[in-house]
Amino acid sequence: MQFKVPQFLDIEDKIFGPFTFREFVYLAGGAGLCFVFYKLLGLILGAIPILIIAGLSLALTFYHPNNKPLLDMLESGFKYLTQSRLYIWKRHVEKNKNNAKQKLASEDEKKIRVMSENGMKLSGSKLRDLAWSLNVLDLSKEKNNT
Repeated sequence: MQFKVPQFLDIEDKIFGPFTFREFVYLAGGAGLCFVFYKLLGLILGAIPILIIAGLSLALTFYHPNNKPLLDMLESGFKYLTQSRLYIWKRHVEKNKNNAKQKLASEDEKKIRVMSENGMKLSGSKLRDLAWSLNVLDLSKEKNNT
């Protein structure tokens, strides 16, 4: 028994000619607001608000960055402006390189001293020593087992 699986669920239906219901509402709402500003302020005083509203209405209808509605981008921008942000501290790099090198050398010496006190072996190539210690088998235990 086979069932038909719906395809293209994310595509809205074209209801008003070439426009979806949402696009039609953006255009009709923008045109209505432009008409209201024209009647209230006249053409000269209302030119700037009319152009802003008409531009926003046309952008909401026709501009789809990354194939997403512009409204998603405006919503994300509004959330960014209103929500608190997390600031992460970055270590300040010193301008005097000699002092920085001396501090790094003294820190390395401290680490070596602490590791030697704890019985840890530290050689020139830490990575090689680590790889060697992971690969080495205790052969005396293996000979006893066989």
